[in-house]
Amino acid sequence: MANVLPVVLRARLIVPTPVRFRRARAPQAALRTPSPPSAAVDWVKATDAEFFQSDSRPIMLFDGVCNLCNGGVRFVRDNDPNRRIRYQALQGESGRKLLQRCGRSPDDISSVVLVEKDSSYIKSEAVLRIMEYLDMPFPPLAFFLKIVPLFARDFAYDNVANNRYSLFGRSESRSCEI
Repeated sequence: MANVLPVVLRARLIVPTPVRFRRARAPQAALRTPSPPSAAVDWVKATDAEFFQSDSRPIMLFDGVCNLCNGGVRFVRDNDPNRRIRYQALQGESGRKLLQRCGRSPDDISSVVLVEKDSSYIKSEAVLRIMEYLDMPFPPLAFFLKIVPLFARDFAYDNVANNRYSLFGRSESRSCEI
Protein backbone atom coordinates (compact mmCIF):
# COMPACT_ATOMS: atom_id res chain seq x y z
CA MET A 1 0.00 0.00 0.00
CA ALA A 2 1.38 3.39 -0.91
CA ASN A 3 2.32 5.81 1.83
CA VAL A 4 -0.46 8.33 2.29
CA LEU A 5 -0.84 11.43 4.41
CA PRO A 6 -4.30 12.74 5.21
CA VAL A 7 -5.19 16.23 4.03
CA VAL A 8 -6.82 18.14 6.83
CA LEU A 9 -9.08 21.10 6.07
CA ARG A 10 -10.79 22.85 8.97
CA ALA A 11 -9.97 19.93 11.27
CA ARG A 12 -11.74 17.44 8.97
CA LEU A 13 -10.27 14.50 7.21
CA ILE A 14 -10.94 15.02 3.50
CA VAL A 15 -9.00 12.66 1.22
CA PRO A 16 -5.80 10.66 1.59
CA THR A 17 -3.08 12.12 -0.60
CA PRO A 18 -0.27 9.82 -1.82
CA VAL A 19 3.21 10.86 -0.75
CA ARG A 20 6.01 10.33 -3.22
CA PHE A 21 9.60 10.25 -2.11
CA ARG A 22 12.39 10.96 -4.54
CA ARG A 23 15.26 8.56 -4.64
CA ALA A 24 18.69 10.10 -4.32
CA ARG A 25 20.73 9.44 -7.40
CA ALA A 26 24.45 8.91 -7.56
CA PRO A 27 26.41 11.32 -9.74
CA GLN A 28 26.88 10.02 -13.27
CA ALA A 29 30.67 9.99 -12.89
CA ALA A 30 30.37 7.66 -9.90
CA LEU A 31 28.26 5.27 -11.94
CA ARG A 32 30.88 5.03 -14.68
CA THR A 33 33.89 4.43 -12.43
CA PRO A 34 34.54 0.70 -12.23
CA SER A 35 35.96 -0.61 -8.97
CA PRO A 36 39.07 -2.75 -9.19
CA PRO A 37 38.25 -6.46 -8.89
CA SER A 38 40.76 -7.00 -6.07
CA ALA A 39 39.13 -4.34 -3.86
CA ALA A 40 35.74 -6.08 -3.77
CA VAL A 41 35.97 -8.58 -0.92
CA ASP A 42 32.93 -10.36 0.43
CA TRP A 43 33.85 -10.30 4.13
CA VAL A 44 30.93 -12.52 5.11
CA LYS A 45 32.19 -15.35 2.90
CA ALA A 46 35.81 -14.61 3.75
CA THR A 47 35.21 -14.88 7.50
CA ASP A 48 32.47 -17.52 7.58
CA ALA A 49 34.79 -20.52 7.59
CA GLU A 50 37.16 -18.94 10.10
CA PHE A 51 34.58 -17.89 12.69
CA PHE A 52 31.27 -19.72 12.18
CA GLN A 53 31.88 -23.06 10.45
CA SER A 54 32.77 -25.06 13.55
CA ASP A 55 31.16 -22.81 16.18
CA SER A 56 27.88 -21.00 15.51
CA ARG A 57 27.79 -19.01 18.77
CA PRO A 58 27.68 -15.22 18.34
CA ILE A 59 30.79 -13.13 18.98
CA MET A 60 30.78 -10.03 21.18
CA LEU A 61 33.33 -7.46 19.97
CA PHE A 62 34.46 -4.98 22.61
CA ASP A 63 37.14 -2.37 23.30
CA GLY A 64 39.91 -4.38 24.97
CA VAL A 65 41.54 -1.43 26.77
CA CYS A 66 38.32 0.09 28.18
CA ASN A 67 37.62 -0.72 31.83
CA LEU A 68 33.87 -0.36 31.28
CA CYS A 69 33.98 -2.78 28.34
CA ASN A 70 36.12 -5.30 30.22
CA GLY A 71 33.69 -5.08 33.14
CA GLY A 72 30.83 -5.67 30.70
CA VAL A 73 32.54 -8.78 29.37
CA ARG A 74 33.04 -10.08 32.93
CA PHE A 75 29.35 -9.38 33.65
CA VAL A 76 28.22 -11.24 30.51
CA ARG A 77 30.57 -14.12 31.24
CA ASP A 78 29.26 -14.41 34.83
CA ASN A 79 25.62 -14.38 33.67
CA ASP A 80 26.12 -16.77 30.75
CA PRO A 81 26.87 -20.13 32.41
CA ASN A 82 26.09 -22.06 29.20
CA ARG A 83 28.74 -20.06 27.31
CA ARG A 84 26.41 -19.04 24.50
CA ILE A 85 28.54 -16.00 23.59
CA ARG A 86 32.18 -15.78 22.48
CA TYR A 87 34.33 -12.66 23.01
CA GLN A 88 36.87 -10.87 20.84
CA ALA A 89 38.67 -7.56 21.37
CA LEU A 90 38.13 -4.99 18.62
CA GLN A 91 41.87 -4.25 18.52
CA GLY A 92 42.89 -7.79 17.54
CA GLU A 93 43.24 -9.12 14.00
CA SER A 94 40.10 -11.25 14.40
CA GLY A 95 38.15 -8.27 15.73
CA ARG A 96 39.22 -6.17 12.74
CA LYS A 97 38.10 -8.89 10.31
CA LEU A 98 34.74 -9.21 12.04
CA LEU A 99 34.24 -5.42 11.93
CA GLN A 100 34.76 -5.53 8.17
CA ARG A 101 32.30 -8.42 7.98
CA CYS A 102 29.73 -6.07 9.58
CA GLY A 103 30.49 -3.31 7.08
CA ARG A 104 32.33 -1.15 9.61
CA SER A 105 35.81 0.32 9.49
CA PRO A 106 38.44 -2.07 10.92
CA ASP A 107 39.71 0.78 13.14
CA ASP A 108 36.28 1.63 14.60
CA ILE A 109 36.30 0.96 18.36
CA SER A 110 33.38 3.26 19.15
CA SER A 111 30.78 0.59 19.87
CA VAL A 112 30.20 -2.89 21.18
CA VAL A 113 29.25 -5.16 18.28
CA LEU A 114 27.49 -8.52 18.37
CA VAL A 115 28.22 -10.64 15.31
CA GLU A 116 25.98 -13.58 14.56
CA LYS A 117 26.31 -15.92 11.60
CA ASP A 118 23.69 -14.08 9.53
CA SER A 119 23.49 -10.64 11.16
CA SER A 120 25.24 -8.10 13.34
CA TYR A 121 24.15 -5.50 15.88
CA ILE A 122 25.77 -2.32 17.19
CA LYS A 123 25.29 0.08 20.09
CA SER A 124 22.11 -0.39 22.12
CA GLU A 125 20.78 -3.07 19.76
CA ALA A 126 23.91 -5.14 20.47
CA VAL A 127 23.50 -4.70 24.23
CA LEU A 128 19.85 -5.77 24.13
CA ARG A 129 20.63 -8.74 21.88
CA ILE A 130 23.40 -9.82 24.26
CA MET A 131 20.93 -9.58 27.15
CA GLU A 132 18.68 -12.05 25.33
CA TYR A 133 21.43 -14.69 25.53
CA LEU A 134 21.91 -14.31 29.30
CA ASP A 135 20.11 -16.02 32.17
CA MET A 136 17.00 -14.60 33.82
CA PRO A 137 15.98 -11.80 34.40
CA PHE A 138 17.80 -10.29 31.44
CA PRO A 139 15.80 -11.61 28.43
CA PRO A 140 12.48 -10.10 29.64
CA LEU A 141 14.29 -6.91 30.65
CA ALA A 142 15.69 -6.64 27.10
CA PHE A 143 12.18 -7.12 25.74
CA PHE A 144 10.82 -4.23 27.81
CA LEU A 145 13.79 -1.96 27.01
CA LYS A 146 13.01 -2.37 23.30
CA ILE A 147 9.92 -0.25 23.94
CA VAL A 148 12.26 2.75 24.27
CA PRO A 149 12.82 4.20 20.78
CA LEU A 150 16.12 3.34 19.13
CA PHE A 151 17.21 6.98 18.82
CA ALA A 152 16.79 7.48 22.59
CA ARG A 153 18.62 4.24 23.45
CA ASP A 154 21.48 5.07 21.08
CA PHE A 155 21.66 8.65 22.40
CA ALA A 156 22.19 7.32 25.93
CA TYR A 157 24.62 4.68 24.64
CA ASP A 158 26.66 7.26 22.69
CA ASN A 159 26.92 9.56 25.71
CA VAL A 160 28.36 6.78 27.85
CA ALA A 161 30.57 5.42 25.04
CA ASN A 162 32.03 8.82 24.19
CA ASN A 163 33.00 9.40 27.84
CA ARG A 164 33.93 5.86 28.84
CA TYR A 165 37.66 6.52 29.23
CA SER A 166 37.18 9.62 31.38
CA LEU A 167 34.48 7.95 33.51
CA PHE A 168 35.92 4.45 33.86
CA GLY A 169 39.53 4.73 32.70
CA ARG A 170 41.76 2.63 30.50
CA SER A 171 43.39 -0.67 31.30
CA GLU A 172 47.00 -0.08 32.32
CA SER A 173 48.18 -3.25 30.62
CA ARG A 174 46.75 -2.06 27.25
CA SER A 175 45.21 -5.50 26.74
CA CYS A 176 42.08 -7.30 27.80
CA GLU A 177 41.82 -10.25 30.14
CA ILE A 178 39.98 -12.52 27.70
